[in-house]
Amino acid sequence: MVKQAKAQRMLTHDQIWAALDRLAARAGLSPSGLAKRAGLDPTTFNKSKRVTTDGRERWPSTESIAKALAAADSSIEIFARLIDDESGDGRTIPLLGFAQAPASSAFDEQGSPSGKGWSEIALPITDDVSAFALEISGDSLLPAYRNGDVILVSPGAPVRKGDRVVVKTRAGEVMLATLKRRTAKALELQPLDATLGERTMPAGDVAWVARIVWASQ
Repeated sequence: MVKQAKAQRMLTHDQIWAALDRLAARAGLSPSGLAKRAGLDPTTFNKSKRVTTDGRERWPSTESIAKALAAADSSIEIFARLIDDESGDGRTIPLLGFAQAPASSAFDEQGSPSGKGWSEIALPITDDVSAFALEISGDSLLPAYRNGDVILVSPGAPVRKGDRVVVKTRAGEVMLATLKRRTAKALELQPLDATLGERTMPAGDVAWVARIVWASQ
């Protein structure tokens, strides 16, 4: 197990797991995406696996870390730097599976993360403190996004014609689309799901719209 001294001090449980989160982000993956690429059970690096049911800290095995490093085309030296967070400021972004996004409790009225079901992921820095990430599941959004891709969404970013956006309707539908036109009365959208045709949505039906500013590809 990874419980050893580094630079005359003991590594902590949180440091090791945070480094794995950063390793996944460097590879453009979520923790579950990294586990799958490494040939491990997809839940191996999930937040729920980091503490036992009786509250004891669970450490990743050296085997799982070695497989994760190979899957991320990385080295133990890089992993050591990630433990000390030399490559970033340690900030994480709320992460939710796209399939769970339509849940009424997942977002507040402004489109910021709310309620249960969210985990965290280390992603490229954004100045938007309300930014969040969604993990794509399935192949319905091909060729735009693949199964396991993570998209970074910024509710505070300006939205312009041609941007890829996340739209949530007041009825609870969540859609990924390209914004073709926006007026005071309506949004004209081209859904990224290739099976869906162009759609015009009355502005009154839209709860919020937020720009996709980054994707792991």
